[in-house]
Amino acid sequence: MKNLLFALLIAATISACNNEAAPKEEASAMEETTATQKPKNFGKVISADGAMTMDELLAQMESQDSILNIKVKGKVGDVCQKKGCWMNIVDSKGEKDIFVQFKDYGFFMPKDLTGSTVAMTGKAYVDVTSVDELRHYAEDEGKSKEEIEAITEPEKQLKFLADGVVIIE
Repeated sequence: MKNLLFALLIAATISACNNEAAPKEEASAMEETTATQKPKNFGKVISADGAMTMDELLAQMESQDSILNIKVKGKVGDVCQKKGCWMNIVDSKGEKDIFVQFKDYGFFMPKDLTGSTVAMTGKAYVDVTSVDELRHYAEDEGKSKEEIEAITEPEKQLKFLADGVVIIE
């Protein structure tokens, strides 16, 4: 008898888990975020207070290979159009950029964030990006097959590993 009751209890639990609708707040959290409905913070909650400009970061990186625990603000140039799993921040002239990824792949940016200003905390560093990675990012960006195949050399890049991002505007 105890075994029958135990089996019925387990069956009822499994059935309830499979049929239960997601609560409204969970369902809305699963929907894709856009810049127009964006939460202000992603990852670690930060403010823009005390952030250096992208131009200031670029000047500092001319003499260093990495800078830990910094806060930088700048304009978003591009965002991964597949998931929002990376972005580029451009300098004031739109000529140089920094490739930004997110710590532990823990959060994503809205795909329509291009042109917005953000501040972020984390680590800036110089790295060599392989041809395969560069092609992958070009594909994420929606570039043509010809543009992707034209990538034949690894590239030395300035990168940023962000643990928190806040949208300023």
